[in-house]
Amino acid sequence: MPKSILIISTLDTKGEETFYLKDKIASLGVDTLIMDLSMRGDKKSPAEITPAMVATAGGSTLDDIRNSRERSKITGITIQGASKLAVDFHASGRIDGMIAMGGSTGTLMATEVMRALPFGIPKVAISSTAALPGLSTRYIGTGDICLFHSVVEVAGLSDLLKNVIDRAAYAVVGMVQDPITSPRAEKGKAIAITMLGPCEKCARSVQADLEQADYQVIGFSAAGIGDRAMEEMIRDGFFQGVVDLAPGGVGEHLFRFMRDAGPHRMESAGQAGLPQVISTCSVNHMTPSKSRYKPDYHQRRKYDLDKYRSWLRLSPDELKIVAGAFAEKLNRARGPVTVVVPLKGWSSVDSPGNPTYDPEEDQVFTRVLRDQLKSDIDILEIDANMEQPAFAQAVTDALKAMM
Repeated sequence: MPKSILIISTLDTKGEETFYLKDKIASLGVDTLIMDLSMRGDKKSPAEITPAMVATAGGSTLDDIRNSRERSKITGITIQGASKLAVDFHASGRIDGMIAMGGSTGTLMATEVMRALPFGIPKVAISSTAALPGLSTRYIGTGDICLFHSVVEVAGLSDLLKNVIDRAAYAVVGMVQDPITSPRAEKGKAIAITMLGPCEKCARSVQADLEQADYQVIGFSAAGIGDRAMEEMIRDGFFQGVVDLAPGGVGEHLFRFMRDAGPHRMESAGQAGLPQVISTCSVNHMTPSKSRYKPDYHQRRKYDLDKYRSWLRLSPDELKIVAGAFAEKLNRARGPVTVVVPLKGWSSVDSPGNPTYDPEEDQVFTRVLRDQLKSDIDILEIDANMEQPAFAQAVTDALKAMM
């Protein structure tokens, strides 16, 4: 069966450029479907997936969209409809990859549609605004999207733009045609693990030990985006177990700090019934943006990771709030859970001589967590720092006992 690529564009403004892309992909032996996200214009769309079809899938009509002045609302309807159609096309085997091109609005819509499809499906976005501050992170989010900066505006088929489109076409065709390793683990069970610089030694030790036992261990940076992506991929069924060394994103979400990992952090494994080991790297620290410091933050004990980033210690009351959130989430888990807590510091930052090191105050968190957790959830306290071999071994042993 020939491969097929979904092209997402707005034909009312990018028609000529879109059909050039379509023809280029066809010349490389791959079929295409064009999805037209145009929200304005009266001409009948020549796309296989018309704006009317997108509007209907989003629970509206094209007339309502074209007559509305609520841009945010109709954009949301368009994204919802396009996402539903793309998911259906992929599930039925009609598309093997996606490519889009546009400016700010077009790229925002297209990349949100791309994120509706699972990890591993080729996704390329050609954008004239890829380098604008703040936009690239919104385009990519938690998705495995290749963002291709066109540099020039997507307006008129100059040789410069043709060069950009040609390269992007070859890239996405290569992704769908050439043999690529499946993202689903074919050998052994796949384990997700969160990683962060101050607990990297522990993470690497756990990874090495589990790999020797024939597990595949996939790391996620627990800085707010990687751990969000992990939650999504757990829901999509990529993993059979979780080692959550650095769930600080739970507290960061409660207080709206920089490593905010969203409202559903530390929930997906429990919902899926997966074995999970939970630990505490960075949970006793916060990372507020320096432009949003409250007056008392300047008086907090802190540790400077570098000239850009500082970790501030949570107060005892804040530790209690975070512990309560942990308990609420973990008590809903449908699978086995073990919490492993180091008694001599929760990261390399937490070591004697460092200003935020306070193992006695850390016990505030542990006591509240123990009081509120269900009786079938164990808390193991290890007489070591998180970065010491004894702690890594305890984490590995805890997971193996549940697998």
